[in-house]
Amino acid sequence: MIRLSIEGDRLVVRPESGDLAPRHESQLAYWGFERNSDSQYFGAAASDQSELTRKVVRYLARQGCTYSLHSSVRHLLEIAETARKSLETALVKGHNLKEGSVAGNDSKRFITFLQEYVPRKLKDHQLKAALHLLSVSNGANFSVPGSGKTTVVLSVFHYLRQAGLVDALFVVGPLACFGPWQEEYTQTLGNTPATELLAGENVEERHSKYAANSASACDLYLITFQTLHRDWQIVKILLGQQGIRFFLVIDEAHYIKQLDGAWANAVLAISPSSTRRCILTGTPFPKSYSDAFNLFDTLWPKQSPISTQNKHKITYLGKRGRHKEALKILDNCIGPLFYRVRKAELGLAPQIFEDPIIVDMNPLEKQVYDAILDRIQYASESDYFRDLNTRLRLQRGRMIRLRQCLSYTHLLHTALEDYDESLFEEDQSLANIISRYDDLEAPAKMQVLVNLVEEMMAKSEKVVIWSNFIGTLELIKQIVVDQGHGVHLIYGATPSEDSSNLSDEFTRERCIRDFISRESGINVLVANPAACAESISLHKTCSHAIYYDLSYNCAQFLQSLDRIHRVGGSEGKRSYYHFIQYSNTLDQDILQNVKDKAERMRHIIDKDYPVYSLDMFELDDELAAYERLFGQ
Repeated sequence: MIRLSIEGDRLVVRPESGDLAPRHESQLAYWGFERNSDSQYFGAAASDQSELTRKVVRYLARQGCTYSLHSSVRHLLEIAETARKSLETALVKGHNLKEGSVAGNDSKRFITFLQEYVPRKLKDHQLKAALHLLSVSNGANFSVPGSGKTTVVLSVFHYLRQAGLVDALFVVGPLACFGPWQEEYTQTLGNTPATELLAGENVEERHSKYAANSASACDLYLITFQTLHRDWQIVKILLGQQGIRFFLVIDEAHYIKQLDGAWANAVLAISPSSTRRCILTGTPFPKSYSDAFNLFDTLWPKQSPISTQNKHKITYLGKRGRHKEALKILDNCIGPLFYRVRKAELGLAPQIFEDPIIVDMNPLEKQVYDAILDRIQYASESDYFRDLNTRLRLQRGRMIRLRQCLSYTHLLHTALEDYDESLFEEDQSLANIISRYDDLEAPAKMQVLVNLVEEMMAKSEKVVIWSNFIGTLELIKQIVVDQGHGVHLIYGATPSEDSSNLSDEFTRERCIRDFISRESGINVLVANPAACAESISLHKTCSHAIYYDLSYNCAQFLQSLDRIHRVGGSEGKRSYYHFIQYSNTLDQDILQNVKDKAERMRHIIDKDYPVYSLDMFELDDELAAYERLFGQ
């Protein structure tokens, strides 16, 4: 008799004398089993214990071995069988819905519920996404940014709560999503949620918030990936306690794509304790198809849709560039379990890209730009004498210096991290212009910006102004203030609201609320794309964006475009984009580069499985540009 049991985190196989032949032992060893020191049993740990147990049981049966199962093993297999049946049902329902079959009593009840109890009326694409999530129980929404994924989840959550299936919403995401979740909750469901913000603050105070029960539980819990990484053991207890059934949502789920990453492991650890699960991201597979593994293991922790064998196949095929074969396997595993709305389905008004406003540099900034350009070209000729790391470091720094020239000459006065090359310091005349630039001249772009802002203020339009440099952002803000207009500034150092910082200073969330408000008097927002890349919506009151300067980062460029072009405000009004460019400079190359990449991205992003790294983004966009412009 061979006895199988679960002991701790290991599956244990205990054979009686002579019950296991050498071939059986070899098979167990292949699956990762190790013989204990006194040879009395074999043990193995596995990420998916139920899958390993099923394999061993099937193998022993095929081999005609007599075995018995401890109650711990029977319980594990019962749970796995229930999960398997649930997954099979979800696959069938998801497939049918994506093929156009939305009839049925459940769908009718949900649609009637939305009409009666959800104040916000869902768009057609949001209704279909909501029906899909309701059908598959644990589903993914990979719709493009700005499509209203939060509204979809809130509508389904409200329905499930009224049906007595869930009690509270537990959202894991970046800090920037906290404000939008609270605002969308109120706008979608018509009431202000009782909310716990789990980020920052004193550790003991934060831990006390996990001590909820059915009477004290909040409607909405919001926690950052960083905090979850620290607190996952306590969170797991909270999600698994009796009396509160949690709907777990992972927002911006691409943050957990890294296999064996700290954030991913924390999410995977708490996932089994929740009642329902959903993941949200507009960029599901940024690098490769294997980015899907953690996402769907989170959704179906007790029965992964992608088996270990299929994960190995997908990884193997992807590394060898056999993407069609990898995609076919992946689609068979997860195709019915996610829903994706494409940009073209949103019904938004067109985006209007105005012709760039071409400006001649003022004399001093042109003198500096030409001198820096000449010295970079000269320095590039001797780069082949340097080692690769030094060469790349210098080239990256040179490109930043050129972009600083195109933004605000005085920026050259500041040091760059990990870049110590002398481009102007030995020329006292040039160094003097840079250090005293504010006393000598103003950037020619700035007067054009002033005129644009004045035109928009005269028409009672709000405008967001984008720049990539802190010094430029601060200069623009001061000039707008001097014009007499209300303005807020958001960049990396602008704090975000959390439970220890609730709107008593100019946080990002307060700045955005003021800017969106028609009564606040704040009609200009000056911002850095890197700080406003995700979870920020400006479209309801703002239709104009001015790009004072650009970087080669296409992803940030696309995200900045979407801040004023989104569902729930952009259907009936166009969005306008204005570019200020210096003539005969790097400005033209940067704009053309990001436009070309954006066009290629649009062709890719409308596919169900957009893998962005496939001829989409270079490892370092600025270094690629340097090679193109200055390569020997």
